[in-house]
Amino acid sequence: MTSTHWHDKARELAIDGRAFIDGQRTWSRTEQVFDNLSPVDGRKLGAVARCGAEDVDAAVAAARAAFEDGRWANLAPAKRKRILVKFSELMLKNREELALLETLDMGKPIKYSLAVDVAGAANCIRWYGEAIDKVYGEIAPTPSDSLALITREPVGVVGAIVPWNYPMLMASWKIGPALASGNSVVLKPSEKSPLTALRLADLALEAGIPPGVFNVLPGYGNEAGSALALHMDVDCIAFTGSTRVGKQIVQMAGQSNLKRAWTELGGKSANIVCADCPDLDAAVAASVGSIFFNQGESCNAPSRLFVEESIRERFIERALALVPGFTPGDPLDENTVMGAIVDDVQLKTVMGYIQQGKAAGARLVAGGERVRSDSGGYYVAPTIFDGVDSSMAIAREEIFGPVLSVLSFTDLAEAVKQANGTPYGLHAAVWTSDLSKAIRTSRALRAGTVHVNQYDNDDITVPFGGYKQSGNGRDKSLHAFDKYTELKTTWIQI
Repeated sequence: MTSTHWHDKARELAIDGRAFIDGQRTWSRTEQVFDNLSPVDGRKLGAVARCGAEDVDAAVAAARAAFEDGRWANLAPAKRKRILVKFSELMLKNREELALLETLDMGKPIKYSLAVDVAGAANCIRWYGEAIDKVYGEIAPTPSDSLALITREPVGVVGAIVPWNYPMLMASWKIGPALASGNSVVLKPSEKSPLTALRLADLALEAGIPPGVFNVLPGYGNEAGSALALHMDVDCIAFTGSTRVGKQIVQMAGQSNLKRAWTELGGKSANIVCADCPDLDAAVAASVGSIFFNQGESCNAPSRLFVEESIRERFIERALALVPGFTPGDPLDENTVMGAIVDDVQLKTVMGYIQQGKAAGARLVAGGERVRSDSGGYYVAPTIFDGVDSSMAIAREEIFGPVLSVLSFTDLAEAVKQANGTPYGLHAAVWTSDLSKAIRTSRALRAGTVHVNQYDNDDITVPFGGYKQSGNGRDKSLHAFDKYTELKTTWIQI
């Protein structure tokens, strides 16, 4: 399909910014709205309900009523599976609309909205639907005069707060296992990208998920998000976003009803390339492609590149040759591989870090400027700094933009020490032909995922999450059920 096709569809697209509570589209109780602006060209997409505490109360009440009367939780797992599979099929049936909403709302290239976000989100919903009637309980090895059953039960009402960088995918990682387990859900998408979450609610209802089971509240974090995290009738809060806000979410959970709080937070992932790397071109392609994918707006992006000094110049030369291929373009053109930064606030943040890098003495070897400003959107050229020191802000703080910091090393142990020397521990990688070195290094790296001789391979069957201030708990895989279920022991005396 051509960019003309997508631009035509964008002009025809009807935007519904109303919240979704108890199976109905509705404006906020206060009738407040906010403008939803597209980072593609700065245009207003529409007005969106600015939900607050009153709306949270209504959504939580609907979710609680749905949970208590068992309209979803008491369905046989096989029936919940059939509905979730249909939900997934409806997502794929409406893939073009969902992809277009995602691109217009967040700025990512349409080719990735289709191939990654819609496809991945639909697969996630289907996978958890398929999994739920295959999860068994246990019988404990108690003495012969007793029988102890260990079963999983839904936790109740789940509040989910998701970020703007992968709005549909992050939502699916939460609602997939939460709904499959029998919970009711109140989802708060980011105010920067709420549209696909709202559309998913319509499709969930069409698939057969009963009213009240899945509710969506757009709004600001300090209003709707805080009210959800503080609510006394929410049993679990699942959050993906910045470490700063994650700390606030955990505090709110403690201040209220001590609800379970699961966080997937920031990252400053280290990518270590040794001189005995088995395929230097593959390492270069993965290093460059992963940091510039999604405009660098990925918590697991390998933003710190440690290259052994003896191959550093060759590595940078080959990396620079790939940079032009990531020149930002029209996100509605299927040839575009790097789109727009999500909004002007994030644009200023990224450009501020670039200025800090220059001021600190790092050598700018690519990019470093805003581009396509005549479009009205927010675009940053793919940027690489060489000669970076671990003390610099660009090497310590999460930028969330297309900025790569290159650090060199001669001692692998020192590189690992510097790699671990941040508050984060989400992803890391090592490239080497030495199997023993790979195993020792992967064990030494304090991260939830360590890649060896690749970066960013992914599958719904493997858990996603981090160490340290990158959060707790895990999204994806069967381990995600741990977040949304209670373990119950039923002890029977014989």
